[in-house]
Amino acid sequence: MGLLDSILGAVSGKTDSSGGAAQLIGVLGGLLAQSGGLQGLASKFAQNGQGNAFQSWVGMGENQPVSSNQIQNALGSEQVNAIATRMGVDPAMASTFLAEYLPKIVDKLTPAGKIDPAADHRQGLAAMLPSLLQSLAGQSSTDGPARA
Repeated sequence: MGLLDSILGAVSGKTDSSGGAAQLIGVLGGLLAQSGGLQGLASKFAQNGQGNAFQSWVGMGENQPVSSNQIQNALGSEQVNAIATRMGVDPAMASTFLAEYLPKIVDKLTPAGKIDPAADHRQGLAAMLPSLLQSLAGQSSTDGPARA
């Protein structure tokens, strides 16, 4: 069973969530560490033309969406493949997962609307994990941006 399966199982009450939750913190914490924290991640997105989207996640306004291709371009194939391996899914699914949840995660890690370089983001990830698991459980068509 892959990490994503164990997380989704935990959300639906079918498995114990502690192992999957710790793994998810490890995956996301590893992404931040390898990227140089949120500031490094912001730079990666800016270098690939997604700086405005990333800044919207940090800021106090609405989060701009990104596609799985934009995630792939910003992070690079090697990093997406490593995340996919740790999650037990294929790279396309990992990119889709990150496109959906990375904006929410960055948003939650920057409650003051700016990146705090002194913040312990791994602790922040652990603190926000219950709400992330709930949002995984409550996925619905209303989660996406409204279209007129």
